[in-house]
Amino acid sequence: MSRTNQSSVSEFLLLGLSRQPQQQHLLFVLFLSMYLVTVLGNLLILAVSTDSHLHTPMYFFLSSLSFVDVCFSSTTVPKMLANHILGTQTISFSSCLMQMCFLCMFSDMNNFLLAVMAYDRFITVCHPFHYAAKMTHQLCALLVTGSRVVTNLNALLHTLLMARLSFCADNTIPHIFCDVTPLLKLSCSDTHFNEVMILTETAVVMITPFLCILASYMHIACAILRVLSMKGRWKAFSTCGSHLAVVLLFCGTIISLYFSPSSSHSTQRDIAAAVMFTVVTAMMNPFIYSLRNKDIKGALVKVIAVKFFSVQ
Repeated sequence: MSRTNQSSVSEFLLLGLSRQPQQQHLLFVLFLSMYLVTVLGNLLILAVSTDSHLHTPMYFFLSSLSFVDVCFSSTTVPKMLANHILGTQTISFSSCLMQMCFLCMFSDMNNFLLAVMAYDRFITVCHPFHYAAKMTHQLCALLVTGSRVVTNLNALLHTLLMARLSFCADNTIPHIFCDVTPLLKLSCSDTHFNEVMILTETAVVMITPFLCILASYMHIACAILRVLSMKGRWKAFSTCGSHLAVVLLFCGTIISLYFSPSSSHSTQRDIAAAVMFTVVTAMMNPFIYSLRNKDIKGALVKVIAVKFFSVQ
């Protein structure tokens, strides 16, 4: 196989989910539907978050998560759908690096926001009388801003490390989007440093928030067990259980994708894991975290009523 430097690689080929025409049409409809549900659900959250009654730390974090979820799913799905419509599989080298950068940025930001929301719920349940003093507007802004700075730097680091590599003549990516792992497999350069950075710096960025989430929910569980009402226990466990299930789905697929031995990887397995954390969790978050909430439902009804009567 001939070797060329990265300047000669002007584009990559994304093979997508399936090469069977019948499956391609079905998958196109499926992913388009999931993307529309994701965007609509999260935009509804952003719309109702403007309600003055929802200007609290919890809803500030929820609206931030909704914005990130829209950006996260929009990083990969529209390009995949557009390639299907246009009958092409190509993506330019610069667009590939940009997609990888945004994917890394929004996935890390999603993880950080889930950790911040878990901490907010921990303060709500375990220290309700000190909530206003602890969760100040300054702290909320600092948590979100700090998360953005860390995730942006992390994404920039991996993008720059990838940009310095050379790539072989084979530019076929057996994936649905440009990701770190499949790109490293195409490189003709020594990728040892990139792999070490994935296992160290990325591990800190991903696993630290995950451990904070687990610690928060462990404290919440202990507090719930002290509740005398069985009905109250069941309601609290049901809510926190659904939250934790989404977190485990999101973080578990990422950990299995990036921190498992390369010998255990397969194309179909990696694609399935990528779909789970880029599409499925972004679609589920509005329903799990927001649309089941009575305050959100009330604000949504108010927004719809205002729009309806204004049209009348």
